[in-house]
Amino acid sequence: MVNILEIPRTTRRWRLVPLAFALVLTACSGKGAVTTEAASERAAEPPQAAPAPETTGGFDGQAAYQYVSDLVAIGSRTAGTDGNHRAQDYIIGKLKSFGCPVDEEPFTTPTPVGTVQMKNIVVKIPGASPDILLFTTHYDTKKLPNFVGADDGGSSTGVMLEFARLVCPRKNALTVWVAFFDGEEAFNVNWVDPDNTYGSRELAARMALSGDLPRLKALLLADMIGTRDLVIKRETNSTKWLTDMVWSTAARLGYGKIFVSDGYAVEDDHDSFLKRGAVATDLIDMEIPYWHTPQDTLDKISPQSLAVVGHVLITVLPELEQKFRSAGRA
Repeated sequence: MVNILEIPRTTRRWRLVPLAFALVLTACSGKGAVTTEAASERAAEPPQAAPAPETTGGFDGQAAYQYVSDLVAIGSRTAGTDGNHRAQDYIIGKLKSFGCPVDEEPFTTPTPVGTVQMKNIVVKIPGASPDILLFTTHYDTKKLPNFVGADDGGSSTGVMLEFARLVCPRKNALTVWVAFFDGEEAFNVNWVDPDNTYGSRELAARMALSGDLPRLKALLLADMIGTRDLVIKRETNSTKWLTDMVWSTAARLGYGKIFVSDGYAVEDDHDSFLKRGAVATDLIDMEIPYWHTPQDTLDKISPQSLAVVGHVLITVLPELEQKFRSAGRA
């Protein structure tokens, strides 16, 4: 007999059957695991209001929530499907309305369900320096019945859209890219290489071929950051100094109870860049009871949580610029 509490929680895809996964979440310490019943009770409550943008560095959590709502209204966004294409059109339309320079980067890749056409959407904002800071998310959803991915794919996409709205007109010291990856999710039930992270692997390869990868100074990935009981643990495969900078910024902003010191290892889109020697970190809350279930719906999403993550990202941006400007002058 295997004690499920001893199964290591070390991967982006925990490789547990749904019942075992729910039991682990219920029994785990640290975050204070949320049961499905408790989550359902909170779902009946109105969304937590986002703080005023002037208190969060200009980041509008309510606007980010609306973007999530719009994506959820599309429905499933599995790579290669009509819903995925509609999500692409939505993201591109929003970015262009913000005045962002948008690169559409389609690619074709083999998958367990056959050859699939996918598309990364990359905003490339020129800066005073050609060195690149890359902020990323994925917008696709897991291939599951009745799955709309409000948190898993939706929440971080809403945050990155609002982040792009703020950053595109900004005079940036470094070149800033904001990437929306397709094909993060596996087509199979289990997370087994190479059936995952299609979009991030594609962009990493393109940057290596173009010569952009050596100019990449830091990558910050957001994924599943919208839950009402948000707790983001340190992802232990990530670059330590970058994680330290993000967590110290969050603590200074008063979010120490959300960005906590506990850690776990997570496989995610940042791995595509870590494997190529890049600096990267992942902001993710893996301990949600509705993960990869039809219950990952809009009622689980908090505008307040979106605002917190956006505030941290928009604040850490100039800190990273200062770090690398100083390094360039040294």
